[in-house]
Amino acid sequence: MTEMPDKAHTESLIAGLRKVPAFADLSQDDLEWFIGHAKERRAKPGEAVTVEDSPAELMLVLLEGEIRGRREADGPDSQTYTVQGPAVSGYLPFSRMKKVPLTARAVTPLHALTLHSSHFPEMLHRMPVLAQRLVGVLTDRVRSFTLVSQEREKLAALGKLSAGLAHELNNPSAAARRSAGALRDCLARLRQVGRSSTIGPQDCAMLAKREEEIRAALKPAQFKDEFERVEREEAIQGWLEDRKVPEAWKLAPLLAEANLTDAQLASFAATAGASLGPELTRFATLLEMERIADDLEHSTTRISDLIKAIKEYSYMDQAKLQEVDVTKSLETTLTIMHHKLKRGIAVTRNYAPDLPKIMAYGSELNQVWTNLIDNAADAMGDNGKLRIRTARENDFILVEIADNGPGIPPDVKSRIFEPFFTTKGVGEGTGLGLDFVYRIVTGMHGQVSVDSVPGDTRFAVRIPIQVSG
Repeated sequence: MTEMPDKAHTESLIAGLRKVPAFADLSQDDLEWFIGHAKERRAKPGEAVTVEDSPAELMLVLLEGEIRGRREADGPDSQTYTVQGPAVSGYLPFSRMKKVPLTARAVTPLHALTLHSSHFPEMLHRMPVLAQRLVGVLTDRVRSFTLVSQEREKLAALGKLSAGLAHELNNPSAAARRSAGALRDCLARLRQVGRSSTIGPQDCAMLAKREEEIRAALKPAQFKDEFERVEREEAIQGWLEDRKVPEAWKLAPLLAEANLTDAQLASFAATAGASLGPELTRFATLLEMERIADDLEHSTTRISDLIKAIKEYSYMDQAKLQEVDVTKSLETTLTIMHHKLKRGIAVTRNYAPDLPKIMAYGSELNQVWTNLIDNAADAMGDNGKLRIRTARENDFILVEIADNGPGIPPDVKSRIFEPFFTTKGVGEGTGLGLDFVYRIVTGMHGQVSVDSVPGDTRFAVRIPIQVSG
């Protein structure tokens, strides 16, 4: 037993304990027992009160002061948790905590009492009302921690998705801007050739017919390499120069890209006559404008698809609990995650046909797929195979997300769903992603499990087809 302080100091500590809600109305004997078995602790600002990953075995009763805890291994930007006295913190009875998750430091001068967990059985026997109150403190702490960790994980996921989507949207928008600039150049070129052509009405009609024949027979250019493209451009440039076409070096790349054959060029020249240069420039420019229109359509469609995916991903303008098409949910997430998968990860889909819709929290379900796909991509690096399979198992929908990465070491497999546990390097992971997955899935009365060997890691998520609200 810890040596009892002198009477005056004991009374001072009792007065401090009575300011802590859980101890406020306990008897004098009970408070004296607590003080007699506890250790008094003082700390200066900045001094560590608890250290992450140390054994969880001390209950901390803050009489005065404030502590702020965070996982220092995750770097200076890690989430902080604050407790201000008078309050109870640290390891509490009935907690399943094995190790201290955070390093807590005093923000202001700290005065506290610590009680070792070896005294918990006697304390709970002597003070059953305190046991009930500490369960309430533990419940409130778990609820608060869950909300904070969920919001933090959502923000972390949002940051990743925002960066990826910005990149994904930048590519088609930049392509659209380039296409708009190229269209202006084409229009300027058309205005110029319109002033220099001398072809007559009859020849113009024949030339229009010839153009339609050539256009119908054209196929996209497919050069095996850049050297083949240059050779074709040089051959067309020589052909143009032989026919005294001005600025043949400008026109040749357009004709090579349009993939006009020697026979088609000869047929066009026979009809255009002396206006070969301006008419061939006009025809090549129109063909280029068609290609630009295709590029613009592709770019704007990509932007539209991404915006649609974002709306579906977040389930904007919809009730929280809704009917969810799991296949569509997975495809939406894959669209959102395209920026991370396109570098060299092949995606294989094996969707069961006619899967029933499930009543679920759509946006949260998408976050489950996001975390699992993101972890798989990180495990594989820039190259690998991501396999997604769905099936119906009695009253559950099974979603299996597998990768061919190095696998999860057996000694850590049992801990991967624990909060703050991560196998990633410092600053690369919060250790909350899989805990977040576990909480969402179990909150839907579902199950999540993992099987892993090198080259084959499979996360299996089972969601009941009918999820109660």
